[in-house]
Amino acid sequence: QVQLVESGGGSVQAGGSLRLSCAYFGYISNFYSMGWFRQAPGKEREGVAGIAYGSTSYADSVKGRFTISQDNAKNTLYLQMNSLKPEDTAMYYCASGRFRGLVAGLNTYWGQGTQVTVSS
Repeated sequence: QVQLVESGGGSVQAGGSLRLSCAYFGYISNFYSMGWFRQAPGKEREGVAGIAYGSTSYADSVKGRFTISQDNAKNTLYLQMNSLKPEDTAMYYCASGRFRGLVAGLNTYWGQGTQVTVSS
């Protein structure tokens, strides 16, 4: 069974930085992508960044500000978030599965989420 555990969320002022971590446990297929998604109150969940076979993809809203990386030796996924904006405020989820771009498939594994709050 796959388990994903996020950490690193918090409250920061606009322009600040945070690094999210996602420790993953269990067998994850080499064919699976890993990524970060977020959901703000009253909005649908959206893909933020993904990584598969060493290639990365980003939502337009975070390009140039966020960086996704993966340390396979530590079974950990990261999301470095710089130049944070109030509109980045959301619950951030780590995920693993078969993605189409930054859209999660039906059999995606999800973490419990970590809250990021950016104040102006």
